[in-house]
Amino acid sequence: MQSMTASIGAQAKILTRRFGPVGEIILNNPARHNAISLDMWERLAEVLAEAADDGGVRVLIVSGAGDKAFAADADIMPFAGGGLETIRSYNTLADRVSEALYNFPKPTIAKVNGACVGGGLNLAVCCDMRIASSEAVFSIPAAKLGLGYSFGGVKRLAEVVGLPVALELFFTARRVSPEEALRIGLVNRVVPGIDIDDVVAHTARIICENAPLTIAGIKAIARELGKPASARDLAKLEHFVEVCFSSHDFAEGRRAFMERRKPDFNGT
Repeated sequence: MQSMTASIGAQAKILTRRFGPVGEIILNNPARHNAISLDMWERLAEVLAEAADDGGVRVLIVSGAGDKAFAADADIMPFAGGGLETIRSYNTLADRVSEALYNFPKPTIAKVNGACVGGGLNLAVCCDMRIASSEAVFSIPAAKLGLGYSFGGVKRLAEVVGLPVALELFFTARRVSPEEALRIGLVNRVVPGIDIDDVVAHTARIICENAPLTIAGIKAIARELGKPASARDLAKLEHFVEVCFSSHDFAEGRRAFMERRKPDFNGT
């Protein structure tokens, strides 16, 4: 990932920046409160693939430009009159990119500052963690708009807050305050808006200081837990454990502990 990407079209609406081992993807459509358009989904697919392949990226942050919105829904209105096939094509792409973020091989943090609505909330729950500002607000208004919602979107929200709470949020389409979001487990932390950049950056740095192979194994387990028991690849998970115990980082961690110093992990 480059230090900052911004050009025309979709690239201007999806910015990326890098702070050492921490990458960040910024939804940059402030005129529409960072609603995610078709070209933004296409660009998101590209930058997620780039970040996944970048061995120097250990943590990925996803955020929205400005302080008004993380993302105020998916922007399907330009296609709403195009018929079922047009909507199906849009949803297929959005689902594919959401799954790519959900299965991103490194830790992901959604930095939620402002409105996190509909497709924006779906994107946020694809991340491993969500840190919200005290000005954030959450909702899923699909039932007020007559929209269909994908299996993956319902499943991911249910994994985060539990099925009964997820169903209530879908059925009522009501707004959720950051305090309630914290109580129901939708977010990991709520911090003052003025502090959110520093808190998210500090959290990312802490993760980067820990052993990448251990973290990769834990994330792999988390994703297998979301599958039916019969579909889980336990052999793959055992391989992650074996790789950790035979790694340079395991030896480095033991040496650092004995020498009472901070370990220097390199992911090998």
